[in-house]
Amino acid sequence: MLTWAIVARALLSWFPIDQSSPLYQLLVRVTEPIIDPLRKVMPNTGMMDLSPMAAIVLLIVMGQLVAGLAAPA
Repeated sequence: MLTWAIVARALLSWFPIDQSSPLYQLLVRVTEPIIDPLRKVMPNTGMMDLSPMAAIVLLIVMGQLVAGLAAPA
């Protein structure tokens, strides 16, 4: 669900929407704790923000690690 929230936020950033709308504010509150630390660490790439993509990759890797730990040996 968190991955889809990040995707939705990234897609909405391409369109001229009201950033004070409840849906957008919900997405920001849910995804900002993950995206903001990555944005601070990643190099500036100009107009393209790659931190949502890095957050998605990080969530996938963490999911795989958890699934590997939870799998019976």
